[in-house]
Amino acid sequence: MKYLMLKHYRGGPGHPGIEYTPMDRWTPEEVDAHMQYMQDFADRLRESGEFVDAQALAAEGAFVRFDGEGRPPVTDGPFAETKDLIAGWMIIDVESWERATQLAAELSAAPGAGGEPIHEWLEVRPFLTGTPGSTD
Repeated sequence: MKYLMLKHYRGGPGHPGIEYTPMDRWTPEEVDAHMQYMQDFADRLRESGEFVDAQALAAEGAFVRFDGEGRPPVTDGPFAETKDLIAGWMIIDVESWERATQLAAELSAAPGAGGEPIHEWLEVRPFLTGTPGSTD
């Protein structure tokens, strides 16, 4: 079963005693340590056959929609945009939901400011394997 783990680096619902320092306030060494953790994590999943893909996203982007011929409106708000919420993703192919959540929890422990685990909230979603509403 394939799962998508969405990363956003914005913290999440609070935990007592856990402070989240946004990545743009980390030192270059802290960013390097975090990126190395991510690379080592992906390498372990490659070795186990559970890795499918991982990508980081650039901060730039916009919402675009069809608004009549030749008029694609582009907006930068006022609603929360994906670029403000999702910094990247990892796709895994694992045997169970339990394994997917176990890996997400491990990824959540990546180091951040001061080398401490960031306790990042990750969204874990299974890939759709059929047509919604079908009985097949």
